[in-house]
Amino acid sequence: MRLKTAIAALLLILVSAGPARAQLRIDITGARTAPMPIAIPSFAGGTAEEARIGREITMVIRNNLANSGLFRNLDEAAFIQSMRNVDVRPNFNDWKAIAAQALAHGEVTQDPATNGLRVSYRLWDVFAETNLDSKAMTGGADAWRNIAHIISDRIYERITGETGYFNTRIVYIAETGPATRLVKRLAIMDQDGANQKMLTDGSYLVLTPRFSPNMQQVIYLSYINNNPRVFLLDLATGNQQALGNFPGMTFAPRFSHDGRRVVFSMERNGNTNIYDMDIASREVRRITNRPGIDTSPSFSPDGRQIVFNSDRSGRQQLYVMNSDGGNVRRISWGEGRYATPVWSPRGDYIAFTKMLRGQFYIGIMHPDGSGERLISRGFFVEAPSWSPNGRLVIFYKKDRMQGMHQRTRLYTVDITGYNEREIPTTTNASDPAWSPLLQ
Repeated sequence: MRLKTAIAALLLILVSAGPARAQLRIDITGARTAPMPIAIPSFAGGTAEEARIGREITMVIRNNLANSGLFRNLDEAAFIQSMRNVDVRPNFNDWKAIAAQALAHGEVTQDPATNGLRVSYRLWDVFAETNLDSKAMTGGADAWRNIAHIISDRIYERITGETGYFNTRIVYIAETGPATRLVKRLAIMDQDGANQKMLTDGSYLVLTPRFSPNMQQVIYLSYINNNPRVFLLDLATGNQQALGNFPGMTFAPRFSHDGRRVVFSMERNGNTNIYDMDIASREVRRITNRPGIDTSPSFSPDGRQIVFNSDRSGRQQLYVMNSDGGNVRRISWGEGRYATPVWSPRGDYIAFTKMLRGQFYIGIMHPDGSGERLISRGFFVEAPSWSPNGRLVIFYKKDRMQGMHQRTRLYTVDITGYNEREIPTTTNASDPAWSPLLQ
């Protein structure tokens, strides 16, 4: 039995199943809501080092939740109760007095013998005075940031009802140098911009990296000795292999839903068609066979369909077809040109780039072409990619060129079009792709 009560534009759902439990709920499926006030005291620690790690963990959690646009961190200076022990039950009146609707607190302990780390946390519904979540996690001394992202995901999921996206990574193209001598390297970072690392040395051009949907593998296009080749990189082992040498120019590789196949476009005899390859056997088959340019293919989550863009109608538009190339139908009918479509992991939307009257847009539409909505615009915006929960889109944006230099940065935006924000990078950055959740 569920009892729904509106509280400050948020949805409070009381769920009775086994032990009595109340769950605060932010309804993110409808209209925009005010951010939920949440109190997150610095995680406690018995030693100075444990307390330092606790503060670092707390800061990551606070930043993650605030950056989602769904939570508002309350000022720790206003806290009345000091949460020094994770097992102490909160004095809920103290937290109600500062208008906290949720409370998350924790404790850090170290094991000097193993150099290990244990982090315990609890999440409380302040109004219902019930525990929503409890978890103890262990890891190495350097695992604290990963643990902070896991806790952030648990808080996000318990309160929104949707899977989180914080314990993820983003692969992208790091760009340095003037426009006439641009160096492009493959790079990776945490979703919040931390732990940035270069994966290639810049001695050859790299483009369009894409994550496998279920493994920590990246596929990308490289130009070694000006020869375009598709490479597969295993991030866990560092092993890299070429998927094959193709006679024509190859573009826009992407994984299938199960990570077993790669779909891409290839130019032969003046025409660009879509092909797919079985990674294990290296068997390649052509899917489209039309004059003109068919490119930017992306599988649906169930693997049964592919969205792509084509100029077969005389102007770039979006099309959907069965994965074997049958039942092709156009889905974009608005003004302008459409490009770089990518299917949401939830299957409910397709993100795309749109060019109209000298302006660039990032948009989304349903797979049947209905519900088109433009969620970002700029002098140049391009290359949308989805968060693993299908809630956010990441893309890159270029400013107008200033002399020989141009600012190119990564941004995320909610599918509602709200909460657009820049992801900090140490260099110019383009062609982002989001990883699945880390284990």
